[in-house]
Amino acid sequence: MKVYTKRGDGGLTDLAGGGRVAKDDLRVEAYGAVDELNSFVGLALLDCLGDLRPTLEAVQRTLFEIGAALATNPEATSKAPSSAGASNDDVESLERAMDAADAELAPLRAFVLPGGTRAAAAFHAARTVCRRAERRVVALNRSEEVEAENIRYLNRLSDSFFVWARLENTRAGLGDVEWTRRGD
Repeated sequence: MKVYTKRGDGGLTDLAGGGRVAKDDLRVEAYGAVDELNSFVGLALLDCLGDLRPTLEAVQRTLFEIGAALATNPEATSKAPSSAGASNDDVESLERAMDAADAELAPLRAFVLPGGTRAAAAFHAARTVCRRAERRVVALNRSEEVEAENIRYLNRLSDSFFVWARLENTRAGLGDVEWTRRGD
């Protein structure tokens, strides 16, 4: 089976469950940003410490579910794989993981710059891509309803990446890279 179909050559793409939309449609922008985020999570997995790996693998599965939900035509008349995306349990799982990581960290005293270890930098990159994905999903939600748990999950996930970046630096003995004003 060939990977290419040539169906998108004219600037349209298929939605799960039927229907075609422009490749710059809000829905495509939203699930594309979630897909991009999932790739950044894959990069973070390369260098992160072992105990975060199962959590990140679960994050990737949930992001795939969110992407599948967003890629499905809400007016589909044909059968499409159903996925609502994230659940309240997924959001709570992120909160528990953040609380556990935060217990190892010194209190936050200043704004933190992205950097430190490669893993921390990857988490910071994932955090910013996550915020973009969240903005795209929120924009889609203004024109057609998106499951609220998907927005909550993305919001909580970006916070998680921030905490995990700090954790990676702390465990490496680096601590946070704090921002200071020029001249201070």
